Amino acid sequence: MHEYSIVQSLIELCEKNAEKYHAVRIDKVIIKIGVLGGVEPYLVKTAFNAFKEKTICNDAELIINMQPLIIECNECDSISESKEPYCKCQKCGSTNAEIIDGKDMYLMKLEME
Repeated sequence: MHEYSIVQSLIELCEKNAEKYHAVRIDKVIIKIGVLGGVEPYLVKTAFNAFKEKTICNDAELIINMQPLIIECNECDSISESKEPYCKCQKCGSTNAEIIDGKDMYLMKLEME
C-alpha cells in the first residue's frame, strides 16, 4: 500500500512546518485528494492514525477533502466539474479535454500551537 509512504511523507512535511513556525503540536491536518489521485482516503486516514503516534501530529485530526475533476474542454473552451473518474466535457460531451485539477494530493492547511 503506497498510502503508508504517502502518510510518512505527510507527517515529515507537518514536522518541518511545525519546526519552521516554532509550533509545539499540530491540532489539525487538512489535505485535498483528487478523485484521480490514486489514493484511497480510508487507507490514508488509517495510516495517519497509526503513524502519528509519538510525532508532532500525535493529537492531530486529519481532515480529507475530496477534489472532483476540473476539466477544460479543448472543443468548446468550457470548464466543468466531474465527480466521475473520466475526462469528458459536461457541456458538449467531448473527450478532447484537459484535467486542470483533481489528480493530486495536497497539504492544504495545518492548525498548530
